[in-house]
Amino acid sequence: MEIDLIELLRSMVLQGASDAHFKTNRSPVFRIKKELISSSFPVLENKDLEKIAYFMMRERHRNEFEKKNEIDFSYHLPDVGRFRVNVFRQRGDVGIVMRVVKSKIPSFDDLLLPPQVCKKISMFERGIVLITGASSMGKSTTLAAMIDYINQNRKCHIMTIEDPIEYLHEDKQALINQREVGLDTESFNKALRYVIRQDPDIVLIGEMRDAETFQTALSASETGHLVFSTLHASDTAQVVDRIMDFFPTSQHEMVRMQLSFNLRAVTCQRLMPRADGTGVVPALEVMIVNPTVTKLIRENKTERLNNTLQSFSQEGMLTFNQSLVNLVKSKLITLDVALANSSNPEALQMNLKGIYLDEDRRILGE
Repeated sequence: MEIDLIELLRSMVLQGASDAHFKTNRSPVFRIKKELISSSFPVLENKDLEKIAYFMMRERHRNEFEKKNEIDFSYHLPDVGRFRVNVFRQRGDVGIVMRVVKSKIPSFDDLLLPPQVCKKISMFERGIVLITGASSMGKSTTLAAMIDYINQNRKCHIMTIEDPIEYLHEDKQALINQREVGLDTESFNKALRYVIRQDPDIVLIGEMRDAETFQTALSASETGHLVFSTLHASDTAQVVDRIMDFFPTSQHEMVRMQLSFNLRAVTCQRLMPRADGTGVVPALEVMIVNPTVTKLIRENKTERLNNTLQSFSQEGMLTFNQSLVNLVKSKLITLDVALANSSNPEALQMNLKGIYLDEDRRILGE
């Protein structure tokens, strides 16, 4: 059965859904406040999904999809919104996932991120800043907020390489050029070969994907540029190991040395449902690279990084548990949610002893 895509996407936005899932022989499913909820739209057949997918794709997207059976791109629907789209095949049929990209770039306060440390990280002059976390944890949105803060406060040239472009930035204090892989450049690596010749002060790489991407980021930071990128990792300590995985063992010592000199900060975030049921809130782990962190990276002692975060909280460093404690104290998340998202729930319970947790003035530990 055919479906009105415009009406479906308008309904998705009005209901506050973050994602829409399209699968053969099912009605579209919305993700609302992290829960998957079936919509009232009709069941779709594979031919309907093919029609929807090809309607949104440009010719180059169609060609790539037919070759590779999966494609990422952005889709803009006037008066409705902008969407990040992934089309893929499963068991021979077409599947589609669409994510809403908010047109207004949120501030650190809007995102409930610690503004002081986020502003500090955004205003570094050079080096590499990595925004990390699992899939769908808001990395791109946090990165957009940082770029927007720079745009408001620094006269500089920002070059972005994204796949696809999600947030559109308008020039404020900064001059911003945004390049989309597949539309404006053939690949991340090809764009990065030329980026230094484009006189940037700041380079944004949508995702750190391989050794070549990382080496180019290193080269840019070593020549005085500030490089932002995202990476999939479960915590800040794991970031070093993830980067090492890009390289053969014989190169690890050299890469560790380069990383220790050029890495400036790493954040890692996890989104959790708010206690009042109105959305999600991030818990943020923050590592600012100081001489102690540099030494631990160089000596391959990443297991000690978490203790270092606790020891240098005055510099803006923050562990997940410290962030979770703050969220429970502020009653933004429940105790159960905090414990479920903590890497060390026993330590979290110790940190929460004596805190009033609910209207009955129950105190943890009594």
